[in-house]
Amino acid sequence: MSRVSSAALVSLAILVSGCNAFTSTYTRCGSVSSVFGQQQQSSSALNLTPLPKGISPFEKSLSKNIDIQGDFRKSSKRAIDAAIGNNMKRVEIEFPPLLGGSQSKSQFDDFDNIQELDKNKEWTMQLAPTFLGEKEYQKGRVWMIFPDLKECELAKAEWAGQRYQEATFTTIQAVTNYLATGENSGGGYDAPWGENLMSGLSKIMGGKDGDAGLLGDQASLDPLVEGENSPARLWLVIQPGNGGPVEDWVNCEKMALSSPDTTMVVINGALDKVRGGFYPAVFFPKLAATVDRFWKKFEPAFYLKPFSDKGVYGWLYRVYPEPWQVHLEIVKPGKDGNAEVEYMLVDTMDEKPSYDKVVSMLLSASQANK
Repeated sequence: MSRVSSAALVSLAILVSGCNAFTSTYTRCGSVSSVFGQQQQSSSALNLTPLPKGISPFEKSLSKNIDIQGDFRKSSKRAIDAAIGNNMKRVEIEFPPLLGGSQSKSQFDDFDNIQELDKNKEWTMQLAPTFLGEKEYQKGRVWMIFPDLKECELAKAEWAGQRYQEATFTTIQAVTNYLATGENSGGGYDAPWGENLMSGLSKIMGGKDGDAGLLGDQASLDPLVEGENSPARLWLVIQPGNGGPVEDWVNCEKMALSSPDTTMVVINGALDKVRGGFYPAVFFPKLAATVDRFWKKFEPAFYLKPFSDKGVYGWLYRVYPEPWQVHLEIVKPGKDGNAEVEYMLVDTMDEKPSYDKVVSMLLSASQANK
């Protein structure tokens, strides 16, 4: 369904769970220096990818004039290639999709799920062609997997160039129905509540002419043909579940089980919420069952998360196969009333730190920096 979620259940779930996932408000940062409690060093001195420029909410004039998302894509492509080279089949990409350009927005600005989805769609449409230089990704072997039919329809119309159309345009539902029928797949497509009703209504309204297209135009789906564009080499799954039905996440596991040799890259799928208990098992048992056996096995390849908590600002950052970086954002009064932003590398680590751990590190670094 077009970004329709079980709102009542989710609202109740939030009240019950008191979740400790990455759901607090966040902030934007960059990169410069200091190993926590020790002599300061820069990211470059440690051979780490530096934080992208212009990501701070206090650098809006800069962020609106540079291609931040283009920088994210370059780093993501490099990280995805490295992960695939190490035989990683489950890859996570997480970043703020609204940063950069004339309409740049940070976590402090008003925006809705549709704006996020549009930007994630645009970002992924521009990522897909970067794989086409290699033969194994050509002839439709890169699948653009949209959360619903309407988004697939819109993308196919908006991105009509040949380099974009070389990818296979499809949806979570279409892929699940195509693949997830075997004994080990967990069954067929899990339809969100209300989708069957809307589908039936669309067919009734279409009458003798067929489906009225309330959920999107079926003609926008590319055929999935064994031996031609199937099996896929790479799945780019755009914003599953995040702002939409939780069944997206359930169906992603079914897809993966049915094609274990295909690399699945999930773009801004809010996996921290899924893994962190945001959706209590009592209300979402099918989703809860996927967490340990599937979602916790994803490798964060490009990950950039802003933090804003207890008066400190910072970032958690990673570009695979590098270690995790925690950066403190320091905002100082500058010339002409404009703020000056500096970034301090607080620490690096091999394992992803928890939300509370990152906040604690930022607080300690902030106090030591005063």
